[in-house]
Amino acid sequence: MARDQDKRNFALRDDDGTEDSVFSGGTPRQAALKAARRLDPADSESNADRTTLRLREKGTHKVHIYEGWAWEEDAPDDKPDWMPGVITKGNVEKQGVEHLEEI
Repeated sequence: MARDQDKRNFALRDDDGTEDSVFSGGTPRQAALKAARRLDPADSESNADRTTLRLREKGTHKVHIYEGWAWEEDAPDDKPDWMPGVITKGNVEKQGVEHLEEI
């Protein structure tokens, strides 16, 4: 597991450039997976709508662009007691990196 100093913060950018949510992770993909789980989940992975996620690394002008989707599925049989019976899963696919002139 990454130590706190290894974590980086990534702001989720809307189309108009506003940044409402911040996700942390050791890599941009880890933060994108967290953001994808917040999407409206479909009933299966094959039916999930794909959404563009634009994550700007805090302190830089780099924007990591991912395509993300989320779906619900039954929790594993060996789940802990606190976990619900249906869980949301997400996945992402990197589309590229963009550099902003100004933030």
